[in-house]
Amino acid sequence: MDAAGDRVDTDLLGDIVRHGPILEVLLEEPLDRREIEARLDVSRATSHRYTQWLDERGFVEKENGRFQLTWRGTVIAEEALRFEANVRTAHRMTPLLDAVCEDHRDFVLEPFVDATITVAKPDDPYKPIERFIALVSESDTFRGFNTTHMAPLILGEFHQQVFEETGTEIIYLPHIVEKLFETYPERAQEAIDSGHLALRTRDELPYGLALFDDRVGIGGYDDETGLMQVFVDTDAPIAWEWAERVYASVRADSSPLDAKPDLSQ
Repeated sequence: MDAAGDRVDTDLLGDIVRHGPILEVLLEEPLDRREIEARLDVSRATSHRYTQWLDERGFVEKENGRFQLTWRGTVIAEEALRFEANVRTAHRMTPLLDAVCEDHRDFVLEPFVDATITVAKPDDPYKPIERFIALVSESDTFRGFNTTHMAPLILGEFHQQVFEETGTEIIYLPHIVEKLFETYPERAQEAIDSGHLALRTRDELPYGLALFDDRVGIGGYDDETGLMQVFVDTDAPIAWEWAERVYASVRADSSPLDAKPDLSQ
């Protein structure tokens, strides 16, 4: 904000938000006054007030009886809609924002505007992990990193998938890898030897990130139980691009694990 220069007057910001509906319809196409009134279900007096406000600020111009956004008005309209979408997304993603460590909120909201958000409920505590496992089962490849096990170790269905069926690469904390080998010593090593599973380790990880064939997901976990509390997934291209960058960055700072860790130490 400092680099942007003087701050925008808060009254103007409020007026832009209040005029969001007319900015949105004019962003779609130029309209005459009657079309504006019909599209927004407002009176002639109200439509006049709207268009006058837009004209005074250079947001619209009138051509052949129709109001169309100027270049400046188009930019303002797009940013106003983006702001509204991000605020709405922040409210929807509150369970994830609450679950993710405050020091590692390095993801942005915009890619997850249309995301599916699955939250654990008292009567259905495994709903997020069930959503996650369903996506793994539908995918031929899977990559991800996590602060804890991607799925509880007792869930054999998931581990059979990553050991035998899905081309998988996972980045774990070192002690999580050790626990995985304690539980599945032979199967984990066989999966690595066969090429089905590639494990990497990193001393610190921010949250849970999953990249499927055509979807991206983020998981938030309960610090005490280690259970997944929320899973957010989307197939938006912008989310995929963001996830690829994040995963590549984390992977570049991780180490490959080619053999069973020494559990005697």
